[in-house]
Amino acid sequence: MSSPTVVDVSRGSPADVAGILPGDKILTIGGVVPRDIIEYQLLIDEPHVELEIERSRITFSVTVEKTPGEPLGAEISSALFDRVRTCDNHCEFCFIYQLPKGMRRSLYLKDDDYRLSFLYGNFTTLTRFTEADLERVVTERLSPLFVSIHATNPDLRSELLRNKRGALSLRWLDALLEAHIEIHGQIVLCPTINDGLELDRTLAEIAVRFSSLSSVGVVPLGVSKYSNEARMRAMTKVEANEALDTIERYQELFMATIGRRMVYASDEIYVVAERDFPPLEAYDGFPQHENGIGIFRAFEASFLGDKEYAWGRRAGFFASVDGVPKGAYRPNRTPKGMRKTPPLTSHGTAVLTGSYGKVLLSKLLKESGVDGVRVLEVTNEYFGGNAKVAGLMTGADVARVLEDEPEDHRYILPDVCLNEGRFLDGVLVEELPRQVEVVPTDGASLAKALRRRKPISLRLGENIG
Repeated sequence: MSSPTVVDVSRGSPADVAGILPGDKILTIGGVVPRDIIEYQLLIDEPHVELEIERSRITFSVTVEKTPGEPLGAEISSALFDRVRTCDNHCEFCFIYQLPKGMRRSLYLKDDDYRLSFLYGNFTTLTRFTEADLERVVTERLSPLFVSIHATNPDLRSELLRNKRGALSLRWLDALLEAHIEIHGQIVLCPTINDGLELDRTLAEIAVRFSSLSSVGVVPLGVSKYSNEARMRAMTKVEANEALDTIERYQELFMATIGRRMVYASDEIYVVAERDFPPLEAYDGFPQHENGIGIFRAFEASFLGDKEYAWGRRAGFFASVDGVPKGAYRPNRTPKGMRKTPPLTSHGTAVLTGSYGKVLLSKLLKESGVDGVRVLEVTNEYFGGNAKVAGLMTGADVARVLEDEPEDHRYILPDVCLNEGRFLDGVLVEELPRQVEVVPTDGASLAKALRRRKPISLRLGENIG
């Protein structure tokens, strides 16, 4: 177990007044060795905090005086101080197995850690969950959690996860729901395997056995050209429509029985099926926005000026926790200074996006009366397969598209494809052949960016179909 290291101290904060410095290692808090930032947060929530510090190999004690609940003011280096609980499943559809060699090491980490589910909204299969984990979740009210269900048929779930424990691990879901822990579920839909009658069976068993789930998202599997699994392929238009028919039938059932839709299909399934998205209100507050469900409707509403939907990344306890490690596990998409607007020119503006985004954004700009903006499709040659979302755009593919574009135009890039200014393939934004303006991936941010450029006509406010 490693000790949390202080990486920054807010000026004038209790930690600053007590003399805590960047580089200090926190060995104990109140005599307790913290396992993770969850426990750390509970321990520093007292008015008198006794810290055992190691600085330059010298150990000493520090007492921090503060009001109850006041932030300590020390940013620490990581979210987990012991080891991340890695995943021992071997799912056929796992995208990590479909990554090419040579990418940065962090991308190959498969976690199945309930703490990261609570902290970041990561999905866990519960195959490594224990009685001790259940006791901690219930005692400390670590809620919400996010659970991968995939199928309720025990044999099929075990087959999908390639793990015998997968057949029985949903018993923990029963226990968590009985303890009134908020749970959001996920079904990764694999054509001819857990769709069709099996999807019907899964949703029927959820209605009977797990009806207190907060939401269930149904998303298609991702397939890259590096996949070695013969059964894994992208769903067809017919399969997407069949899945939507099943989902919408169960939405009606859930509305009639529990007063909410419960199950939602990802935007990608609607695009493949070539069907219109449900209306804004059909997403019930967007409980699985981070999972690609309702992104377009929320983006559209935000773009058209509805401030209620002017948010980007929302999931995760770290939205407000004291001591959030900025560089831990899931770093910021864009470092400070990256969003500077390039000098305005009298020439055109273009927005870079994936293949799905090209279709949807072109329609939105046209129907909302935006003139003078091109949408540049970045086809994903790096991953291939059905990798068509903006979040999987790589620097190599963006560079390929920009290479043939004029130098004196303005190019807008959504930050969803970046991690600290770096693409998945390791390319930095500043290494692109054209200067780009990085903006947050929400409708309001894009609308604001477009307003900065004249003479573009931008008429917002009308609702579009």
